[in-house]
Amino acid sequence: MKDKTTERDAAPDAGTRQRSYRVHDTIVEARPIEPALYLVATPIGNLGDITLRALETLAGADVLACEDTRVTRVLLDRYGIANRPYAYHEHNANEAGPRLIAALDAGRSVALVSDAGTPLVSDPGYRLAQTAIEAGHRVVPLPGPSAPLAALVGSGLSNEAFLFAGFLPSKDKARRDRLGELSRVPATLIFFESPHRIGATLVGAAETLGRERAAVVCRELTKTFEEFRRGTLGDLADHYGGDVVVKGEIVLVIGPPPEEAAPDERDVDALLTRLSAEMPAGKAATEAAKVTGLNRRTLYDRLLTLKEQP
Repeated sequence: MKDKTTERDAAPDAGTRQRSYRVHDTIVEARPIEPALYLVATPIGNLGDITLRALETLAGADVLACEDTRVTRVLLDRYGIANRPYAYHEHNANEAGPRLIAALDAGRSVALVSDAGTPLVSDPGYRLAQTAIEAGHRVVPLPGPSAPLAALVGSGLSNEAFLFAGFLPSKDKARRDRLGELSRVPATLIFFESPHRIGATLVGAAETLGRERAAVVCRELTKTFEEFRRGTLGDLADHYGGDVVVKGEIVLVIGPPPEEAAPDERDVDALLTRLSAEMPAGKAATEAAKVTGLNRRTLYDRLLTLKEQP
């Protein structure tokens, strides 16, 4: 359950608090931060993954907003940061958001973090960023830990093109419908998934996308029991679809669909000939392009060549 923002939190005041952070046994003074909304990526598990720029921003920002103050406090305590976090999450965004915008209006710096990873990725932070942009404020992203990217590079699957699709629907039919919509996307697919649903998701994915499609279940990334279980969707569905007890946070990575073989030239010529007997050449080429996936102009030129042949 999320913590609540009180009326005392309505106008957070940095006061004269110490603006510094600790790296090992060294205390580092944070430099002044210009007024802006800073989107600060924080560790997804291993607290050592924080960046120096993030530490300086968390220590130096006038206002620090987060999903859950208890989670963020663990990180702040680890690095000796005295800044007080204020709650901003989906349950209080309508109240806390305007207060943070008011702080920006007053020329203060605001840092926003999620519980873990990069803000605005599957969390309500985009509303605050959108409002800040509309109000003419500067928005500064501080890159760092990201579960989807960590899963992608650790999976060993193609990263030439990838699509992060967030969470799949919880209902089985809706989940399969969504997977069907994504089935032919020529990219590696990345999803967040919960431990108690991963088995049903993999069964649905295997039946919708094909049992032979490559996939990786990435669990507890950067944590002590980090695991990458690789295989086909069928293999993974068989493993997780049984009585296996799964714990921890999960990212599911599914490889791109197999490339379809180019249609046989004789089949294409026969299709063009049949279509051109029923409709004008231009429309015949358009319809043939839909069926074969080939370039319309190439098909049109081929059709004209066929018509010139005796």
